[in-house]
Amino acid sequence: MPSDTARAMDRTVGLRGAVLLGLGSILGTGVFVSLGLAVGVTGIGAVPALCLAAMLAAFNALSSAELAASHPVSGGTYAYGYRYLGPDFGFGAGLAFLLAKSASAAAAAIGLSGYVLAGLGMDPALTHPVASLVVVAMTGLVILGLRRANPVNAILVTITLLVLIILGAMALLSPAGEQVANPASPFAPAGFLEATALLFVAFTGYGRIATLGEEVRSPRRTIPRAIILTLLVSTCLYLAILTGGLHVLGAAQFADATTRTAAPLQAVAARLGAPWLSLLVIVAAITAMAGVLLNLILGLSRVVLAMGREGDLPIRLGQLDHSGQPLAASLCVGAAIAVIAAFGGLALVWSFSAFCVLIYYAVTNLAALRLSADARLYHPVVPTLGLVGCLGLSVWLQPLVILTATAILAFALVLRRVWRASRS
Repeated sequence: MPSDTARAMDRTVGLRGAVLLGLGSILGTGVFVSLGLAVGVTGIGAVPALCLAAMLAAFNALSSAELAASHPVSGGTYAYGYRYLGPDFGFGAGLAFLLAKSASAAAAAIGLSGYVLAGLGMDPALTHPVASLVVVAMTGLVILGLRRANPVNAILVTITLLVLIILGAMALLSPAGEQVANPASPFAPAGFLEATALLFVAFTGYGRIATLGEEVRSPRRTIPRAIILTLLVSTCLYLAILTGGLHVLGAAQFADATTRTAAPLQAVAARLGAPWLSLLVIVAAITAMAGVLLNLILGLSRVVLAMGREGDLPIRLGQLDHSGQPLAASLCVGAAIAVIAAFGGLALVWSFSAFCVLIYYAVTNLAALRLSADARLYHPVVPTLGLVGCLGLSVWLQPLVILTATAILAFALVLRRVWRASRS
């Protein structure tokens, strides 16, 4: 991994900042879209699926925490795979992360622009060009550095949290809505496990804390606490929103609202009969997507930085500028996401991200199993359950997604080996 002479980044992020970064990555596309997608797949089974997804996320969070505490560098599982498993595992994890989160970032940008255009009553045909401009603007914030981006992230997360708490409380306390006799989808084990995989992605923003390992103060203490706190807060909020939405709309209407408008929480707010709440939900959706995009660009740029240092990407991407920021990596990531946002559709994007994220965290747990006894923070059963859960859920996603993502990863690994052999 990075040589001893590689320039270290400044450690400026404390516990509060790390938690806000994690929440900013979690509370976005997941809460505003994936809850409805899960209900569409498995009906009211989405509630236990959410709990199972949170449990798997907890195992992965603990594995990430002990790895980040033991090896606090930028790059997350890319770095851990290299150190504890070997170059192929590290490269595969890094590529899976880039694929999953680039698609997620583009989806967040498209969703943000959609809410903006809807709120302004403008032509939805402008969604993709506006999304690209949004990516460019957020990349500019990242280039300005964490010290300037952190206050922006704190404001976005605070707004989103307040609105979602109000929405969840009002939905849970309101009279039950009229329930459609037939559920949105009959319960089936396959659908339940697919929904769990889709919901798992909604929790994975905590991994952004680990990818910022070089910028966190007292990483062995701060990183585990920040990850666990982030996961607890997001789980409670998700349960409140999901159960409140099912209480107000019922499973069939919750799923239908997601299919028709991709805005199930807006349907919940409308059913509550409070116009001011509908406006707040639009504002929260915009701020949440902006927060997700900001933190995804941050996390992706750090992984690109680590891969550039190792030589898996052009060396220029592994260098810091005179101010200590990964300028080239940030520009590269921003450009890639802007192109996807300009030309890519949303179909199957969430499932594609889910598969790649599950592979990424499978490598995380495998690396955690290789830690020495004195470096462990938790019992080996934690990464074992995380590994089994990730691999087990990955096979229940759409076959097209599984085949496409597997082909890309395999081709890249072969290409990397050929390129390395030619260089040597």
